[in-house]
Amino acid sequence: MSRARPYLSFELQEPAGSHSPTSPIPPHETVTNRPWYHYLPLLFTVGLILSPHPSILIVLVRYHLQILESPLYFGLNLIITYTLTFLALVSLLVCVVRDPGPVDYKPGEEDSSLGDENAMSLTEALMGPGPTDDYSEPGKWCNKCWAPKPERTHHCSTCGRCVLKLDHHCMWLTKCLGHRTYPSFVHFLISVTLLATYIASLAIKSLIFAFTHYESIDETTPLHELFLAAEGLIFAMVVGSFVAYHLYLVTTNQTTLEHISPYLLLRYLPALPPSPSGQQLSNPPQEDELTYYQRRLVRRAHGRIRLYDIGWRQNWAQVFGIDGLGKAARWKVILYRLLCGGSSKGDGRTYPRNPRAEDMLANLATDLVMETKDL
Repeated sequence: MSRARPYLSFELQEPAGSHSPTSPIPPHETVTNRPWYHYLPLLFTVGLILSPHPSILIVLVRYHLQILESPLYFGLNLIITYTLTFLALVSLLVCVVRDPGPVDYKPGEEDSSLGDENAMSLTEALMGPGPTDDYSEPGKWCNKCWAPKPERTHHCSTCGRCVLKLDHHCMWLTKCLGHRTYPSFVHFLISVTLLATYIASLAIKSLIFAFTHYESIDETTPLHELFLAAEGLIFAMVVGSFVAYHLYLVTTNQTTLEHISPYLLLRYLPALPPSPSGQQLSNPPQEDELTYYQRRLVRRAHGRIRLYDIGWRQNWAQVFGIDGLGKAARWKVILYRLLCGGSSKGDGRTYPRNPRAEDMLANLATDLVMETKDL
């Protein structure tokens, strides 16, 4: 039940372009246009994907057509190479063009405690929040966008907005990776890794033939083969490591931000019990209040407590799932996933919790309080 409005209200004049509760503007619509040089990393990424293709054509023509005289292998290798390239570019396009996860602010929809009275007056701000208006709870309110923030939503300082299930801001794609683009990002990484691996294997096989039959091949083709082998191996190892990391994140239902930020657990701790020493931490505790040993406790607990890990099958279904669909629709979704990765299931605002996480968080809260007796 929302608090009654005060009789006297001093409304603050918000500066132009800012977000206030009285002007429910979606944060993703207020982002200013970026200059052209902001997209140079993206152009560089596309250039890296397309850079080996001139050498690939030279190797395929001179090796498979002129030396081996095998149009079948020439066409097969050409189809596989350009299919993987097409898949990588399509998923890259989806990541760049699609909004990663807009948090549209609609009065009365995100938080029922707001009701129809969305405005917060100066008097209310000075009085402090009521018992039903605690916007400090996790997944409740963003102080930068000044709008409700659903669960697992985080504010990107680079884009200046909140993103549903924010994974990270990718500097090479110049975009955030969130609820609606994360499967396409994983698809992009897998496509690039497969493309690099295939090019490297093709080039190494051709290079071995050049060393054993040096009289049958010209002197420039081995240089292209050496370039393709080196570039393919480097990309396969570098991008492949990111593929392995993100497959681990999908299996354990974590985002990059949640995996590398152990102190996010502090937001989800229950009310702390009284301290034996009488020195009480904040509720929830702040990172700068913790001692060295308390920080170690949080870091150790972060490796065990996975708030949204509900089993690897359901974790994968949450990101790439096709359940709940008819047979015809299921095949369409499967083809869509294979083409560009698509987007995750659900609305991106609510997620099931790990049933064991609450007890583990309660144990962590007790351990943190017990550490205060040594202060």
